[in-house]
This record gives sequence, structure tokens and C-alpha cells, in this order.
Amino acid sequence: MLAYRFYSEGFGANPIETVNRYTGDWALRILLSTLAFSPLIRITRWHNIIQYRRMFGLFAFFYVCVHLSSYIVLDQFFDFSEIIDDVFKRPFITAGFSAFILLIPLAVTSTNKMVERLQYRWIQLHRLVYVIAMLAVLHFWWMVKVDTREPMIYAIILAVLLGFRLFFYIKRKV
Repeated sequence: MLAYRFYSEGFGANPIETVNRYTGDWALRILLSTLAFSPLIRITRWHNIIQYRRMFGLFAFFYVCVHLSSYIVLDQFFDFSEIIDDVFKRPFITAGFSAFILLIPLAVTSTNKMVERLQYRWIQLHRLVYVIAMLAVLHFWWMVKVDTREPMIYAIILAVLLGFRLFFYIKRKV
């Protein structure tokens, strides 16, 4: 997608910001798409699409890795002392970095063998995706300085997806 963007539109006056923003946008879109699988299955009864959820989750992790790599390599030029300062001083980077750290165990345990090995603990671990999604939206919201319309849209989508889950959780308990 990034190569297509470069070929069709170019990267504009600030290519580093464009690459960083583009990869972050796609990471968030794919992450939220991953969360949409369960509600979509409940609404449509298309149970066979569940087989793609893991792939979407791993694509989200891949795009998060590309996003983080573009920040480390292109934006900070491997200046790890500056990166560490950013993590502790800039709230939007703290949120994004926290989401990345929490996403690592989900990616590592996304094999059939790990699902089998962890059993119920795998389900508990993968519930972190909700916290990760909230941190990702927060990362975007805090990164945007003036126009918060786009992060607001992502926040609303996330709220609807979480609300859907909460509704069925409460319905199951009653």
C-alpha cells in the first residue's frame, strides 16, 4: 500500500511525516477491523470469516512495526536517547509505545501451538486487544494538534465495537 501511495500520489513536502502517518493510519484501521469480526459474525452469521481474524491481527502488528520503524529510522535516525526521552515526555508517544509493547505478546502467541498451550489464559491474554485499541486511538488523538475529527471518528468506531461487546456480555450474564 505504501509503494502504491508513493507511485500514485508521492509523499509530499514532508515524506517522513507522510510515511509515519500513513503506516499509523493503516495500523489503526486494521486493528479496528480485527475487532469488528465478532460483531460482524453475530450480525451476519458469516461464521467462516473468523478464520481471517488472526491474519488481520498479525497484519495490524506488522503495520505497527512498520510505523514504529519509520519513527525510529526516518524520524529519529536511531537516536535512542531521544526516543527514550520522547517515550517519557510526550504522552502520545507513551500511549503508542505502550500499545506496541502490549501487542507483542499477542503476536507471539498467535500460533495454533500457543493457543493450545495457553488454553483459557490465551483468551485472557488476547483481551488486551481492547486496551491496545484504546491506547492506539488515544495515541492518534494526542498526536493531532488541532483537527481532531479523524481521531474522533476512530474513537466512535471503537466505542461502538466495545459497546457491542459489552451489550452481548451483559445479555449473556442476565
